Amino acid sequence: MSDRFSPPRPARPRWSYARAQQRLAPYLFTSPFFILFLVFSLFPLGFSLFLAFHLWNPLDGLGNWRFVGWENFALALGARDQFWTALKNTVWIGLLSGVPQHLVALPLAFVIHQFLRRWQTGVSTVLFLPYITNAVAITIVFGMLYSENLGLLNYLLAQLGLGPVRWLAVPELVPYSVGAVVFWRYVGWNVILYLSGLQAISEDVYEAATVDGASAWQKFWFITLPLLRPMMFYAFTLTIVGNMQLFEEPFIMLGQGGGSGGAGLTSAMHIFNTAFRDLDMGYASAMSWLLFLAIFALSMVNNYLFSRDGGREP
Repeated sequence: MSDRFSPPRPARPRWSYARAQQRLAPYLFTSPFFILFLVFSLFPLGFSLFLAFHLWNPLDGLGNWRFVGWENFALALGARDQFWTALKNTVWIGLLSGVPQHLVALPLAFVIHQFLRRWQTGVSTVLFLPYITNAVAITIVFGMLYSENLGLLNYLLAQLGLGPVRWLAVPELVPYSVGAVVFWRYVGWNVILYLSGLQAISEDVYEAATVDGASAWQKFWFITLPLLRPMMFYAFTLTIVGNMQLFEEPFIMLGQGGGSGGAGLTSAMHIFNTAFRDLDMGYASAMSWLLFLAIFALSMVNNYLFSRDGGREP
């Protein structure tokens, strides 16, 4: 058949600067994010995983590392290493500070939402101030409060006829002292989270419960808690991740050794000391990945607990 009976082919669009600019503009404007993410997030993550299987001192320069396989992980999990002690201290301090945070923040947010709505903005601001205050300043102030000879706490105890307490020198008291600082700093943040969750609950639910004769306690237990389940899951997850990476408060208050007997030595502090004091980057990277696995496991447990009994749709 002759070509004159075939349908005409569509003309190919000519290249133009305007058309190329229109197609490339989205990629050009989003490229800074991907470049920064690659340089400051993805590359350090991959490099730390690479170092976890190598022995490397940064003073030796790039390329002068030696492959050791799983030796760094085996050393961290060994009985003679401080990793288990630091992890135990981290979990214990996290429990001492994290559990009271939510036991106080949730009822306090409920009281503010139900009975202090007129002053809710001012009260929320006051409670939120410790969270936005510089951690160094907070730690220094609490260090002065805990002072054995000049601290306010021991002064009050002296007025009651009690002897001074070595808050930061007795190993058994160190976790409680650090936990109190962390609790004071983050309890207001959790109050704000729970307040935002309470404000999302429709007032019609509470009005219907009032008509049915429900008390304030029954409203809190049977209405507020179930409807706050997603926010509670979010708040508990943030607490787990934050407490497992605890570093600033014990490091500033107790020093890099974690105080008397290393009672305040956390996992993040141990990793920091290994990397920047001992200059063993491979071993520190291995412990960082082990800490990540511990946080992941605790987060999965938290997810399982909050997903039971209707926490998720089937």
